[in-house]
Amino acid sequence: MYPENFRYTKEHEWVLAEGDTATVGITDHAQEELGDIVYVDLPKVGSRVEQGKSLGSVESVKAVSDVYSPVSGEVTEANALLADAPEKLNEDPHGAAWLVKIKLSAPEEVQNLMSASEYQTYVGAEK
Repeated sequence: MYPENFRYTKEHEWVLAEGDTATVGITDHAQEELGDIVYVDLPKVGSRVEQGKSLGSVESVKAVSDVYSPVSGEVTEANALLADAPEKLNEDPHGAAWLVKIKLSAPEEVQNLMSASEYQTYVGAEK
């Protein structure tokens, strides 16, 4: 259910690090908890983000939730698909509905995040 090559946060974000670039999104668990997503607010390209700090928000019919950056660096791309189709986050949170791509300023931060099995256990303990 949770891709093995991703790392996860306790705030339900995922990151896929490839070289010095990290793709960031929200987990399937997060989209499930949020319900129908109607709007996504993402940072502009060139913005600096810091691990653990808000990088944007996701708005659902239930609530507005901050998205916290799992890594530090510079935003190199924001997923334009979500501006027109925020509901894609409900359909494909680990694939086409990624949020941003970040050029890592501290690649070692990725190692401090949870593995897929650790995240699965964490989510299971939350219920």
